[in-house]
Amino acid sequence: MSGASTSGSGASGGNSSGPRRYRDVRAIPVGAPPEAVWRAVLDQVEVLGRPSWYVWLIGCRDRRAEGPRPLRPGSVVPGFRVTAADPPARLVLDGVHRFSVYTLTFLLLPDDDGGTRLEAHTDATFPGVLGAVYRLLVIDSGIHKIATRSIVTRVRRRTGPATG
Repeated sequence: MSGASTSGSGASGGNSSGPRRYRDVRAIPVGAPPEAVWRAVLDQVEVLGRPSWYVWLIGCRDRRAEGPRPLRPGSVVPGFRVTAADPPARLVLDGVHRFSVYTLTFLLLPDDDGGTRLEAHTDATFPGVLGAVYRLLVIDSGIHKIATRSIVTRVRRRTGPATG
């Protein structure tokens, strides 16, 4: 079971002529402490930019892995720039490409059983006609939900079974 999830969309800032905002949360219980989950999240983020041809195709601003490791503000993985890192609680990744401006935030919340609730929050806008087409292909089709569910599930597999 992948845990709770929510999603929604609406006009950005209440302006119906602005780009539509997409928000989604994928959440999953993990039977490991936040420190272990943090390491697994960092490992998964390092592979987010693969395949590299895709980040070139959509024109990502950040196309090459650069900067400090382990990941912290200023680090880059293809498609994302780390803008905040508060180990082992929060990792914020921002990205820009031809069709979207987006943020992916991982929250690691300790639970009462010694495990962690892992949440992946997406916040994105899709400006212009091409952005709307991209949203249709990636968001409305469900591909993005499958991808983020896959990320959190891989983290859980690497660190331990669900708690609770």
